[in-house]
Amino acid sequence: MSRKFRYQAKEEIPAEDVGMYVERGGAWVADFEGAVDKSVHDEFRESNNALKKEIEETKKRFEGIDPEEVRRLAEEKRRLEEEQQLKAGEVEKVYEARLETARADWEKQVTAVATERDALNARLASIQIDQGVITVASKKGLRPTAIPDITARARNVFRLVNGVPAAFEGDGKTVRVGKDGLTPMTLEEWVDLQVADAPHLFESNAGGGAAGDASGGGGATRATRSVKNPFRKETWNLTEQMKLMKSDPQLAARLKAAA
Repeated sequence: MSRKFRYQAKEEIPAEDVGMYVERGGAWVADFEGAVDKSVHDEFRESNNALKKEIEETKKRFEGIDPEEVRRLAEEKRRLEEEQQLKAGEVEKVYEARLETARADWEKQVTAVATERDALNARLASIQIDQGVITVASKKGLRPTAIPDITARARNVFRLVNGVPAAFEGDGKTVRVGKDGLTPMTLEEWVDLQVADAPHLFESNAGGGAAGDASGGGGATRATRSVKNPFRKETWNLTEQMKLMKSDPQLAARLKAAA
């Protein structure tokens, strides 16, 4: 049995269906799966019919037209126009038209090649940066599950310059310098920063995971704890240094080197 979508009063709803309606806007409307107001159905049907009619009219306009034949006729028209111009002594106009056509075709080809080249260069850059950071980070104990994370971070910082990954600041123009404050930051230096700032990306037994408490707490403690590098000047903490050297000497050494 079909059910109405809308009732003006609750008393109009059949007793067995009362639980399937809710009050909205001063009326009781259906609130079950598949319930749609008839006006919505009508609107959809009208739109669908209008679209169908438009498609049929478009088909009729191009019915019986062969694209290849159209191109052939266009070429024939161009040839006849050229012949008329040549007979009239308008040689320069013919050459100019041919040159313009050739130039337009050439520009299209150049644009297509440039677009493809840029896409390939971007892909190559991503591959080289990904491979470089994965190679360096793997030596530092990168977790396999953290590869997508660290490569995404690296792509926001590095881009290829003369075939070599170079680090840039957030403006994309200023070269990011390394520890010495003079030379550009290397992949190795950047990965060391990730060890300090995002230790959850690295295995703790390889010197990269988040440190637990002094008693060797489990993964839950490491995952939920906010880890700062206690060897850095701005976050120097002798107590944390001692705890870390006791619970994870390798990580302590890594963080100390990164500082």
